[in-house]
Amino acid sequence: MKVEILYFSGCPNHGPAVDRVRDVLEQEGTAADMVEVEVTDAATAQQFGFLGSPTIRVNGQDVEPAARAARAFGMMCRTYVDGGRRAGVPPPEWIRAAVREARGR
Repeated sequence: MKVEILYFSGCPNHGPAVDRVRDVLEQEGTAADMVEVEVTDAATAQQFGFLGSPTIRVNGQDVEPAARAARAFGMMCRTYVDGGRRAGVPPPEWIRAAVREARGR
C-alpha cells in the first residue's frame, strides 16, 4: 500500500497530517510506504492533481471521496468539512476508510 501526503513548504497542517496518517496506519495494523511529496509550483500542482495542502491519497485515491472527481488544482491551503466544521486535516475516519478500501475490505 502506498500513502502519499502532498503539501507545500510552510503548510501548518503538513505535520499534523503525517501524524494522523501514522496513527491510523498503526491502529489498523497496516504497513504502507508513506511518501511525502512537496509541491513547489503551479505546474507541479497540475501534474500531480494537487487539490491543496495537505492532500492525502491511499493507492492514488484521495481520502475524501467527494474530492476524487475534483479538478481545481493549484497552490492553496486545503480544508476538510467534517460534521459541519472545517479543519486543516481530514478526519481519521476518512483515512481509515481509504486504508480499508485499499486493503479490499
